[in-house]
Amino acid sequence: MGYTIENFINGKRLSSGSDLFSDIYNPATGHIIGQTPLSTADETKEAIAAAYAAFPKWSTTPPSRRAQIMFDFRQALIAHQDELAELLSREHGKTLPDAKGEIARGIEVVEFACGIPHLLKGDYSEMVSSGVDSYALRQPLGVCAGITPFNFPAMVPLWMYPVAIACGNTFVLKPSEKDPSVVIRIAELLHECGLPEGVFNVVNGDKSAVDTLLDDPRIDSVSFVGSTAIGKYIYSRGCDTGKRVQALCGAKNHLVVMPDADMDQVVDALIGSAYGSAGERCMAVSVAVPVGEDTADRLVEKLAPRVRALKIAPYTDPNSDMGPIISRESYDRVLNYIDQGIEKGAELVVDGRDIKLQGYEDGYFIGGCLFDKVTSDMSIYTDEIFGPVLSVLRAKDYDEAVGLINDHEYGNGTAIFTRDGDAAREFCSNVRIGMVGVNVPIPVPVAYHSFGGWKRSLFGDHHIHGEEGVRFFTRLKTMTTRWPSGIREGAEFHFKRGSDV
Repeated sequence: MGYTIENFINGKRLSSGSDLFSDIYNPATGHIIGQTPLSTADETKEAIAAAYAAFPKWSTTPPSRRAQIMFDFRQALIAHQDELAELLSREHGKTLPDAKGEIARGIEVVEFACGIPHLLKGDYSEMVSSGVDSYALRQPLGVCAGITPFNFPAMVPLWMYPVAIACGNTFVLKPSEKDPSVVIRIAELLHECGLPEGVFNVVNGDKSAVDTLLDDPRIDSVSFVGSTAIGKYIYSRGCDTGKRVQALCGAKNHLVVMPDADMDQVVDALIGSAYGSAGERCMAVSVAVPVGEDTADRLVEKLAPRVRALKIAPYTDPNSDMGPIISRESYDRVLNYIDQGIEKGAELVVDGRDIKLQGYEDGYFIGGCLFDKVTSDMSIYTDEIFGPVLSVLRAKDYDEAVGLINDHEYGNGTAIFTRDGDAAREFCSNVRIGMVGVNVPIPVPVAYHSFGGWKRSLFGDHHIHGEEGVRFFTRLKTMTTRWPSGIREGAEFHFKRGSDV
C-alpha cells in the first residue's frame, strides 16, 4: 500500500487513529502509492488546542525574532528545493520545473514575511486635540486556519501561514488529501528553524476536518483556495460562526489578442499559460479572444502546431512539457467537457485525447486540446475545466472582447496583448477583473503585492499575501491618550533627599 501520511501537531509528526483513509495516487501510473488519514474531529481539535495554547507566548514574541525565523525558513526552503519538488511532482504529476517554480513563488512570500517589523509599524498623531494624542497599531488575530487545494500543494499554503505566523498568529493547515507529503516536510523544516511547538500545525482530513475548523470558536480566521461552490460554503459557514474569512475561488481567464499584437509572443504566452501544469491552476488562460477574423485565423494557424508538439510525459522525463491530470475523477471530468464542446459545435483543432504512453498506460494523461469557434453559451466557455483545454472565442471588435470578460461570472485574471498603449490603458481601467496583465499572460502579483479576483472568484474583503495579507491576519487597534500636566500643578520631578533610588 505504500506510505501513510501523518499529521503534524505541536512540532512533531503524529499518526492518526482514524479508520478512514484517502488513497494517494501517482497520476502518471494510476497506481496507489500511499494513504492520507481522514482525521477525526478530536484530532482536528487537538491541532486547534495546540495552536490556541501557543498563541499567548508567540503573539508577544518580538517581531524581529519572528522575522529571524522567517529568514532561516527561507534558507531551508532553498536548500531543500530539489527534495521538495520531487515529493510534490510524485503525487501531483506536474513536471519538476513546474514544481520548482511553484516552490520559488512560495519562497517569495516568505521573503516578504521577513520584513514584518516594518509591516507592523503603527501610526501616531500628536495633538489631535488639546493635550490629546492618538495612535494606531495592528495586533494578531489568534488562531488562523488554512484550507488549501491539490494544484499548488506547496505554494498556496506558503501564501497563507508565513504571513499569519510573522504577524504573531498561530496556524492550523488542512491541505489537500491528494498530495500532502510536501506540506508535512515543509512543516518539519519550519520547526527545525526554531518555530516554537504549536505555532504551526497540519491536520489531514476531509469535510469533517473542514467543518470542525469552521465551527470551533477558537479559530479566528479561515483562508481558503479552491472551487467556487466550496468557497461559498466555507465563507458562509465561517462568517456565521463569527470568523474572518477569505475564500479565493474559481476562474475563467481570458487573453485578448488585438490585431497589432506580436503573434509569436502571443503563442509563446498561450503555450505556457494554457497548458503549463496541465491547465490545473486558477490563473491558467483558458480562453483566447482574438479581435477580428484575420487575427483569429493567424492565431490558430500559429498556435495549433505548437500545441500538437507538446511533449506529454511523466515528471521523471526531463524533456516533459506537461504531466498528467491529478486523478481519475479529474481526468474523466476534462474528457467530458471536451465531448460537450464537440457536441455543441465547437471545432476541435487539436485533439489531445487517447494518449497512451508505454509503461504508463493507466496514467491520467491528456494532451493539449485546442478548440476554435467557441461561443459564449458553451460549457467549455462558461465553466472552469481545470485541464489542458484552450478555447478560442472570436470577437468582432474590442468592445465585444471586453464585454465577454465583464459579463462572465468569474473575475480572477485577464490579459491583453497589444502594441497600443491607449488600448492597454483603457483595458486596465475598465475591465472588471482583479488581476490584469498587459503582454503578460499570467498576471500573478509578486509577493509584496496581493493576489485576488473579483466577482465569484473571491468571497471576502481581503486579497491574499502582500499588505492585504497583513491586514487580513491582524486587527486594528486605535488608542487616544491624554495625561494630566503635573508641571503646571507644581508636581516635583526630582528625588527627595534621603529617598531610596
